[in-house]
Amino acid sequence: MSVEHIEFVVEEPSMEAFLSGLLPRLLGEMSFSIHPFQCKDELLGRLPSRLRGYANWLPESHRILVVVDRDDDDCKQLKQHLEEITLQAGLWTRSSPKDGRFTVVNRIAIEELEAWYFGDWEAVRAAYPRVSAMVPNQSRYRDPDGVVGGTWEAFERVLKQTGYFKTGLRKIEAARAISPHIDLARNKSRSFAAFRDVVLEMITR
Repeated sequence: MSVEHIEFVVEEPSMEAFLSGLLPRLLGEMSFSIHPFQCKDELLGRLPSRLRGYANWLPESHRILVVVDRDDDDCKQLKQHLEEITLQAGLWTRSSPKDGRFTVVNRIAIEELEAWYFGDWEAVRAAYPRVSAMVPNQSRYRDPDGVVGGTWEAFERVLKQTGYFKTGLRKIEAARAISPHIDLARNKSRSFAAFRDVVLEMITR
């Protein structure tokens, strides 16, 4: 059965804002809903009950994609935790399908949403034209998923240097400004590519 709708479960409003600008281009006419929590801890704490709820009513043509930041967690352990929560709720995952079929995909943004911004610096410059085009050439930012010392802090620092967000990064505002400019094929973040590719896989199966 082809997929007709995707439920996105995310850890914070900034990811909701980012996906709201990105998903119409990625999904085309397919319907979707985004359900944000206020933080990662809240998502992880409430995810079991939410998934149990989905298990009771979700149509076979619907899918769920859970997206959380890695932050300082071990990526494999965090992914395993998400997988266990999903299976205990009675739903099958892409990593643990039943007869080749699954309902839930768990994806991790490494290290944080802002890594996806560093992965497409041209999109950032389209939203904030005073930032330097040379940022991706600096060794500390060359690998979007490997920025040391906190990705959102690094992103805030770069924008502050050119006069943006002088009182601190407003994450939702930045997400809304940048997401319409994200090029789906150009982004160099491996975690963004993993997210993009699994969404495309879900809608073309």
